[in-house]
Amino acid sequence: MASGRTTRSDSSGGGGAAPADPGPGRGPLRRAQASFGLMWTGESAFMVALAVVAFRDGGLAAVGVVTAVRMVTAAAFTPFLAATADRVRREVVLVTIGLVRSAALGGTAVVAAVGGPMAVTYGCAAVATVALALYRPAHSALLPALARSPRDLTGANAVRGMLDSVSALGGPLVAGALLATSSAATVFAVGAVLSLLSGLAVLALPYDAPPRAAAVRAPVTRTLVQGLATIAGNRDLALVTSLGVAQTLTRGALTVLTVVVALELLDTGEPGVGVLNAAVGAGGVLGSLGALALVGRGRLASWFGAGVALFGLPLVLVGAVPVQVVALLALALVGVGNALVDVAGFTILARRTDERVLARMFAAFEAALMLGVAAGGLLAPLAVDTLGARGSLVAVGLLAPVAVVLRHGALRRLDNELRVRDADIEVLRAVPMLQALPATTVEQLAADLEHTTHAPGATVVAQGEAGEEYFVVVSGRAEVVRDGRLVNVLERGAGFGDVALLADVPRTATVRAGADGPLRLAALRRSAFLTAVTGYPASAVAGRRSVAETRSRDEQRDTARGDRSPEATP
Repeated sequence: MASGRTTRSDSSGGGGAAPADPGPGRGPLRRAQASFGLMWTGESAFMVALAVVAFRDGGLAAVGVVTAVRMVTAAAFTPFLAATADRVRREVVLVTIGLVRSAALGGTAVVAAVGGPMAVTYGCAAVATVALALYRPAHSALLPALARSPRDLTGANAVRGMLDSVSALGGPLVAGALLATSSAATVFAVGAVLSLLSGLAVLALPYDAPPRAAAVRAPVTRTLVQGLATIAGNRDLALVTSLGVAQTLTRGALTVLTVVVALELLDTGEPGVGVLNAAVGAGGVLGSLGALALVGRGRLASWFGAGVALFGLPLVLVGAVPVQVVALLALALVGVGNALVDVAGFTILARRTDERVLARMFAAFEAALMLGVAAGGLLAPLAVDTLGARGSLVAVGLLAPVAVVLRHGALRRLDNELRVRDADIEVLRAVPMLQALPATTVEQLAADLEHTTHAPGATVVAQGEAGEEYFVVVSGRAEVVRDGRLVNVLERGAGFGDVALLADVPRTATVRAGADGPLRLAALRRSAFLTAVTGYPASAVAGRRSVAETRSRDEQRDTARGDRSPEATP
């Protein structure tokens, strides 16, 4: 008889406890994050210069209209483009976006430099915005492919949030300096160069791309609304999206209100617009330093709600006390809230969505956010005309925190569900052949788990029967019996049943619950297990190795028994 934990799997053996999570390839992840930082620095500078140019051209109303037109145009095109992002490798999408956006911003720089028609400037800006609108969905869908666990994914989103904040700080400062010493055309040209570098940073990015199902290759007309349908059909995604819209409505209004605060309330002139936007970025940098520590402890949904609320409450303070120091500190708090939203919100979305529609879901999410920005940009001038500068700041600032209060119960429910899911993921991560899978795939497997409890001595699978499930021991002890002999005892984190599924053969042993207590198992159905394990090169190799080692071990046992005199079967 043999006993103890084994390190391989099937009915005659089990996947043992995992070593420390190896994490993603750091080179590809660093390149992906560098691409994001370059892209967002250029966008942050571009937004400041465009707002100033629009204000010179048509006043405050023009700033709101230009913001709205950019966002609505991007929101209209993004769902069409997102279907492509789920069909091809996502770094190819990012490279293409960098090239298109570089050309568009380069055109904006030329038109601005020669004093060309403002309509052409706005048109180029709209093209650049459409390209950017697809960038974050594709990038958000790429990060889970580079991550290996929820913590890994949270860390990647925290780093990206930090880069977002640094870009929101550095871009406006660069724009302010260039506007004071040069021109808006120079800012546009800098944005074009940064966009080009962003695309080149991920050229030929090495990583194991997830398998693409045949359904993903359906015509664009059939897949274009799939992202919206995914959000509408999942209450967690709908919750995050609705609060995200409340946040971005505030953000769109803030694009206009920062101009009002700088030029009317504080009288700091055009460079002051860049300084106020930089304050948001500075707060984001500080917030990002603590965001990972806070969010990494759990309660993703609660921290997401706190971030949304912080995007609005500081505006109430600015409206109540319109002093430069207060405005800078308050807008820094907005940046802190933005850091929390970036880390928690995008992690939740990635964890609750099927990888096959991840880019389309993120695109639909971004489209909803852009419509929120557009609505905020249009409503802000009306609010200023109706309530005055200070009154509009208070009114707009209350929108996001009120929305969070109304959805507080749903946020708590989501936190509880994520805690349960984390426990299932920990169990799956203990299986060696599953350790190579990206975070979203393991998340999907955890969602598909079926938990069963077996009384002491009860048979789970029988030798010779067809295999339809893969099992992982959650608690208790599982006894592996082959040809009437006890050959192994499996404990928490050990898996069995993979040989029957991977080699398409009958069960090679019987597995029963140990006599010392109930056995709790987590089971994956054949289709889910095979799709995950065979869809990625590293896990497929681990699966083949597991089958080969199990068969070799069985053959050695058979040989050893043949060399001895016949024994009675227990």
